[in-house]
Amino acid sequence: MAAVLTPVRKTAGQSFSDWANAHRKWLFAAPAMIFVGLLIVFPVAWTLYLSLTDASGSVRADSDFIGPDNYLTVLTDTDRFWPAAGRTAYFTVSALAVELVLGMCIALLLWRPFRGEKWVRVAILLPLVATPVAVGMMWRLIFDPNIGFANQMLGWVGIPPQPWLSGVESALPTTIFIDIWQWTPMIVLILLAGLTSLSDEPDEAARIDGASAWQRFRYVTLPLMMPTVIVAVLLRSIDALKTFDILYATKGKGGGSFNEVETLNIYAYGLSFDYNKYGLSSTVLILFFLIIVGIMFFLTRRRKGTN
Repeated sequence: MAAVLTPVRKTAGQSFSDWANAHRKWLFAAPAMIFVGLLIVFPVAWTLYLSLTDASGSVRADSDFIGPDNYLTVLTDTDRFWPAAGRTAYFTVSALAVELVLGMCIALLLWRPFRGEKWVRVAILLPLVATPVAVGMMWRLIFDPNIGFANQMLGWVGIPPQPWLSGVESALPTTIFIDIWQWTPMIVLILLAGLTSLSDEPDEAARIDGASAWQRFRYVTLPLMMPTVIVAVLLRSIDALKTFDILYATKGKGGGSFNEVETLNIYAYGLSFDYNKYGLSSTVLILFFLIIVGIMFFLTRRRKGTN
């Protein structure tokens, strides 16, 4: 008689083992994902809660729920909030534009091998070694109106001393220059990595067809580099938006006596640690957080479209 085959029933332990084996990549990553998620969710949730209260003086003091009143107060503040938002946008766009252009030029120069290439790359990356606070203090001494080396150099060529960081109109452009000096190497690294990954065939084909160097860059290299460029813009724009160290190290509380370099980060810091207005400060931070998330979403969608 033929043997009758009966299906083997799996125990609960065997079923879980099979399921875990099929989803092992998620199980191994789950502890880290949960930990990072809690690190993000809890501070944001607590800040959102504070933004809906009149918390002040101390975060442990009794506070009342006031709903969106803080948001109405901040969004109608034309003396501090909106000027700070404008300075934040000006700082970010100006620094990013110059860093992107300079970074692309330097990356193109370093793209092809040349004698002493390693030493040049090391020299270009030196600004990234120092911390932003140290960089801010160094340039604060260089731009000192009395003993600074910058005005001494101008004097050598007959140019009168400039106020640099002490001037109301010149302070913000000067801090933008400091940011450009330190963070352009970051753009160079990203773009150089993208250039080295490109194939030589499209450029050689354009060269054979008689295209000039500018035409090869404009119509061949740049379109191929757009995904990398957008990554550089995404990373650097978020970092520039939340710049705090350089501004605080060079101008101190409030972004200067006349708030000349006060960005949203400096403004929120002052509300919290100078005036102890935690509800208003949390509101500014939540609005700032939404701005950053919106920019990330836009650039990510743009990168997907480019790919």
